[in-house]
Amino acid sequence: MSNSESQGAGESAAGSADEAKGGRSAQLKHTGLRPGWTTGACATAATTAAYTALLTGEFPDPVTITLPKGQTPSFALAAEERTDAYAMAGVVKDAGDDPDVTHGALIRATVRRLPAGTGVVFRAGPGVGTVTRPGLPLSVGEAAVNPVPRKMMCDHVAEVAARHGDAGDVEITVSVDHGEEIARSTWNPRLGILGGLSILGTTGIVVPYSCSAWIDSIRRGVDVARAAGRTHVAGCTGSTSEKTVVAEYDLPEDALLDMGDFAGAVLKYVRRHPVDRLTVCGGFAKLSKLAAGHLDLHSARSQVDKGFLAALARRGGADEALAAEVAVANTGLAALQLCMAAGVPLGDLVATAARDEALAVLRGAPVAVDVICIDRAGTVVGRSAVA
Repeated sequence: MSNSESQGAGESAAGSADEAKGGRSAQLKHTGLRPGWTTGACATAATTAAYTALLTGEFPDPVTITLPKGQTPSFALAAEERTDAYAMAGVVKDAGDDPDVTHGALIRATVRRLPAGTGVVFRAGPGVGTVTRPGLPLSVGEAAVNPVPRKMMCDHVAEVAARHGDAGDVEITVSVDHGEEIARSTWNPRLGILGGLSILGTTGIVVPYSCSAWIDSIRRGVDVARAAGRTHVAGCTGSTSEKTVVAEYDLPEDALLDMGDFAGAVLKYVRRHPVDRLTVCGGFAKLSKLAAGHLDLHSARSQVDKGFLAALARRGGADEALAAEVAVANTGLAALQLCMAAGVPLGDLVATAARDEALAVLRGAPVAVDVICIDRAGTVVGRSAVA
């Protein structure tokens, strides 16, 4: 039995208790779909195995890592190589039941020693992209290894270094077999990430869904919250926004709805089954889509409208030169950063427009709404008043 299967079996024993509690984990169980692992988790496992082999001469196989929420999956190695200068390990990505273009990809990490005091340095190997435009959470010229996977790899390097008495000064080159070809099916080329894929993931786990199953799970989440007497619930686009809402309002788990991309599903169900207050929280770019009238926030079905953001910026005091820059910005985040630098409250304007769109969908249902926009790190970059 694979690690993901054994973990699923352990979770199912507690399924009924978690389902009664509601929240994100209960929603996932209700879909009946098998979760998988992110490219960031696979790269972390490969890095851990390679660095261990560099220090000890032996590859741990399977290799166990700790994910940000404490899960400890194990990964079998699909490739390994060691010389006096470096060690390389590879892991095949299992995306579970998610229709992920990177499912089955071989993700490799090559680890080399660096001089004392250098720290951990990341490089893009074959099949991993390089950032060429501003507006992403990484600087231009950096390997497209996102912040959370970088932290995961750094944490595991530190653990292995402490265990074996090493300083932990290493270069990690992450590569993906056929990654440049796979990346053509992603938004990376349009975003200016060239040469391959991004190494992604904030939890290490790929949360799969079918539209019908996930929407049904949202409805069940609302039902559980209402049955528990919750008067304030939150629709969150992911785990980072969920943490933000808990920090802001101290909401219990059964008041949290894993909305994902299905903003319309939350609003339409709450319209028929009202609660006193609904908070919608998510990434700035995603919620700019809601503000522009999109109820499905998935990148395949709606896009950030920079022209709409430029119009909002003008409303907030931007001059024509700034509005023109916003209209051609590389990403929603880049547009936000331009406005923040100029003192234009684009985040608040997007949050307010998203709230107004939500109220329109609610059609007068007795539900007060507020919206919180965050960046990738979970920092609040915009909020609306409650209305």
